[in-house]
Amino acid sequence: MIIESELNKMRENYEKGNFNIENAYPSPFNQFEKWFEDAKQAKIIEPNAMVLSTATKNGMPSSRVVLLKGYSEKGFIFFTNYNSRKGKELFNNPYACLNLWWGQLERQIRIEGIIEKIDAKESDEYFYSRPLGSQAGAATSPQSEKIESREWLEKKFIETQLKGNIKRPENWGGYILIPNKIEFWHGRTNRLHDRLLYTMIENEKWKIVRLAP
Repeated sequence: MIIESELNKMRENYEKGNFNIENAYPSPFNQFEKWFEDAKQAKIIEPNAMVLSTATKNGMPSSRVVLLKGYSEKGFIFFTNYNSRKGKELFNNPYACLNLWWGQLERQIRIEGIIEKIDAKESDEYFYSRPLGSQAGAATSPQSEKIESREWLEKKFIETQLKGNIKRPENWGGYILIPNKIEFWHGRTNRLHDRLLYTMIENEKWKIVRLAP
């Protein structure tokens, strides 16, 4: 195995705090809200950026960055093209994982669960709240499909804008990830990181355990 010398020497020693069961919220949603607010206060660029991992029905994984657009005790919401690669994978295998990483805070949150589409009214509300250029982009792009050129895409985009009165495409809308596990990771020195895992048990109650780093 060849190890790049510079990569081999790259490491950070995390020293910005700790995370213990004694100071964790009983609800993972309250804990998420606290850490998310901390990320916003730290002025992290796009603190709502998260990696969405999906898999085919045969278990072949893929991942990409999407934006969190809403959360509550029901789950975590994002929007996309239903005919995209992730949309097709979620249709055949509705289990997924989200991962948010805030390096400045030395924190990570990993969320596992099942995905469902949100209702059309909610998708409409979000779509029409977006800038017109973003609406046109969503209506123009055959996401994940092969296209002939960048010029073709830009031409279609202009044509969509000129038509005006852009409607939300039926194949574009929101998903909600309904979690059954949420893990909060906080960096510590010597790689002895803090990891607290919330697991859903009966009656929508959550159990918290500490995991080895």
